Amino acid sequence: MNEHASGMDRADRVAPGPDRTITLEGIHNLRDYGGYEARAGTLKRGLLWRSGQHAEATPADLDVIHDLDLRTIIDLRGDTERGQYPCLRHSQFDAIVLFEPGETASGHGRAVHEEFADRVRDEASAHQAMATLYRELPWRPALVGTYRLYFDALAHRDGASLLHCFAGKDRTGLAAALVHRILGVHADDVMDDYLLTNTAGNSEARIAAGAEHLRGSGKTMDDAAFRKLMSVHEDFLDNAFDAIIQRHGTIEAYARDVLGVTPAVTAAMEARLVD
Repeated sequence: MNEHASGMDRADRVAPGPDRTITLEGIHNLRDYGGYEARAGTLKRGLLWRSGQHAEATPADLDVIHDLDLRTIIDLRGDTERGQYPCLRHSQFDAIVLFEPGETASGHGRAVHEEFADRVRDEASAHQAMATLYRELPWRPALVGTYRLYFDALAHRDGASLLHCFAGKDRTGLAAALVHRILGVHADDVMDDYLLTNTAGNSEARIAAGAEHLRGSGKTMDDAAFRKLMSVHEDFLDNAFDAIIQRHGTIEAYARDVLGVTPAVTAAMEARLVD
């Protein structure tokens, strides 16, 4: 990624520490994606959370989620995924859950990393499948609809939010990266935060859970292919941004024309999310 969204040099920035990640048993990839230097200041900590789904959360996991004092949850999964894997909630859960009805993945009941699994047999074909997928994600109607709800909530709803899909890495990863880019986070930090999926929390447990799900649906591929499908890579996010720029010219134009993120919405996001 060559374009820098901020004028500061990398040496001038202080990278947030590993305390942004919370390791839980049944909720994977839970982390705070605030704390980065942006155009108008520093993104606040404790307001921007992301994770995988909560269908296998333990009672202790739900206590941790409750303590985040979430006001908004953005569920990027499709209708079938939500029906098959309903998220568990704390007894005192009172956040609103936002989503656009429809399917955000192309196969009913599938997470997006499963879409091309039928044609994947090894690591190389898995990498190619994921790279291709990312060029399509920014225009999927139900996903775009939920992204629009997401940005509107960031601009107009107070309190902490949590963004999630199935594994918390692709639909979620692109959404968090778009927030960072729109708010002027340095492109290197955008990528570093995206790649944290590969190491955040108990990443081996997350990969194993995803591989078990894929194997349970009858997929046959080698272990390296399973691992690639459950990981993220620079190429994937770069492909999404390259496709956006090819079609719209800039990330900002895509955000405005497709997601409804006008300069006024951006300013409202900054007022709530930036110190």
